[in-house]
Amino acid sequence: MNKPLAGIRVIDLTHMLSGPYCGMILADLGAETIKVEPLQGEGTRKLLATDPANSLNGFGAYFITLNRNKESICIDLKSEHGLEVFYDLVKQADVVVNNFGAGVPARLKIDYEHLKAVNPRIITCSITGFGNDGPNFKRPAFDQVAQATGGGMSITGTDPEHPVRAGIPIGDLGGGMFAVMGIQAALLEREKSGQGQDVDVSMLDCQISLLNYMATMYFLSGQDPFPIGNSHFVHVPYNTFKTSDGFIVIAVITDNFWQNLKQVVNEPEFEKEKYDGQPGRWEDRDFINAKLNEILSTNTSAYWIAQLEAKRIPCAPVNKFSQALSDEQVLHRNMVVDLHHPDGSKTKGPGNPIKFSRSNEESFTAAPLLGQHTEKVLHGTLGYSREQIEQLRQQGVIR
Repeated sequence: MNKPLAGIRVIDLTHMLSGPYCGMILADLGAETIKVEPLQGEGTRKLLATDPANSLNGFGAYFITLNRNKESICIDLKSEHGLEVFYDLVKQADVVVNNFGAGVPARLKIDYEHLKAVNPRIITCSITGFGNDGPNFKRPAFDQVAQATGGGMSITGTDPEHPVRAGIPIGDLGGGMFAVMGIQAALLEREKSGQGQDVDVSMLDCQISLLNYMATMYFLSGQDPFPIGNSHFVHVPYNTFKTSDGFIVIAVITDNFWQNLKQVVNEPEFEKEKYDGQPGRWEDRDFINAKLNEILSTNTSAYWIAQLEAKRIPCAPVNKFSQALSDEQVLHRNMVVDLHHPDGSKTKGPGNPIKFSRSNEESFTAAPLLGQHTEKVLHGTLGYSREQIEQLRQQGVIR
């Protein structure tokens, strides 16, 4: 396998979105990712599974996307024998990742303190809403809770009276992405120290990090920012504009871009000297935006994009999914790939955005059936005999 994480074995104990997304990225990058599920299966297996528009032969959109390139084994972690099987697997693993609620891994005896006694080199990662310590760390959290608590929701939308969550579930996805970064950093550190460690990822912490320079602006000014729709707090025009058949964005971030824009739209009222600098445009931003909407609505998005790009003005169509997922640049970058079902049927989904010059293999195996690889992993990886496996199955420890 020509992937950068080939040779790394990950035990994926995750469910829903943040954890499975982390596991998906690691698996896409080549880690052997073993999804350990309860006997009844991880809850996301049933999500949209019977929705005729959003499922493929019993696999919903969530599961078939987030669990590609993974293997599935079923172990009852609440049983004594099941825990013994899990510990045997940990001995042969590099990483264990979960997104259980805070305190659950310790209660199940699968947290870092228990697992390091089994394998001192093991790296564990917990993705939780609020982390594993602090005054409020046991609060339950899902994507929208993280978005709201983290402040980002207060600046999304068109006005302070109607806060809006991000259309993409960035609370969950942000947790998954930062978990991948933390796990990879821990793997690198282990090469020096020879020891594992725990990676504690809080979805709230991730949202605070993503505030970035806007958080620093708050500390400098002491003022809470507010939603301004698709406009910018400095640049004008920088917004979404309606065309005759859709919407485009224009981002004039320098005075030179403004001069070029004037040549495209040919509007006499834009020839005022005050508009040649940002302060003057900012002062009359409502007029400029309204006039541009009036002008741009006279022709199609494709027409205006061609005119604007010819003048090197930053712009783009506001694509629907059907447009974004058929864009020639997206397709060239292999960002739309086949997602397979174990029965051989397939659909399509997003590819891996991380490209390499050398370790560049991109392949995507089917999301697994429930317990599809239990015998393969226990016999082939752990060396259990067929008789041992059958006994565990009869005892209800595995499936």
